Amino acid sequence: MKKRRSEELRDEIEELIAFGKLPPGKHLDETELAEHFGVSRTPVREALNQLASAGLIEIRPRRGAVVAELGPQQLVEMFEVMAELEGMCGRLAARRLSAEEQQALQAVHERCKAVRDGGDPDLYYQLNDEFHGVIYAGSHNAFLIEQAWNLRRRLRPYRRLQLRVRGRIPNSFDEHEAIVAAIVSGDGELANALLRAHVIVQGQRFADLIATLPLLHATAA
Repeated sequence: MKKRRSEELRDEIEELIAFGKLPPGKHLDETELAEHFGVSRTPVREALNQLASAGLIEIRPRRGAVVAELGPQQLVEMFEVMAELEGMCGRLAARRLSAEEQQALQAVHERCKAVRDGGDPDLYYQLNDEFHGVIYAGSHNAFLIEQAWNLRRRLRPYRRLQLRVRGRIPNSFDEHEAIVAAIVSGDGELANALLRAHVIVQGQRFADLIATLPLLHATAA
């Protein structure tokens, strides 16, 4: 079904947020966005309301729409929840993944390998989303899939930053390799544990993420 223009705008603005073109704290002017996309202010306003509902922006009195900012404590809490959702998806996928879905998971994993060797963090990030999306779909639990995607979208700018830490892409790929093996072999508990460890942000990984936060602003300059 063809998307409404406001939904297309929502996706386009979300991409700008995810890739650091609209950093946390950035004011979003409806008139400027309408001119940028060549539309009236009405679909822009609708798109911003949709993004606000998803938690990606905040609409503040007298200031209007602003890209949402997350503090360190919020990041830790949200990544904790995301790790649990991912683990649950992996455990269910290990039991429910069809033969075609197993092939799709292995295929996107191979594409991640090619990008890993090329060293493009943004392309790896996009394929990484696809990889996890196959696992979500393989859980065959519509409510879980929706919640996992909602939180994943909310954390997009911060997840992308993680891949810019030195050595993170090869480590991520190696973790994917073990996750694929666990799911394909039907070991749900191992898949759960591996995905939770893959996603959770703590210790050195948390320190690295906090250290890279200024890049969210630098990339928009």
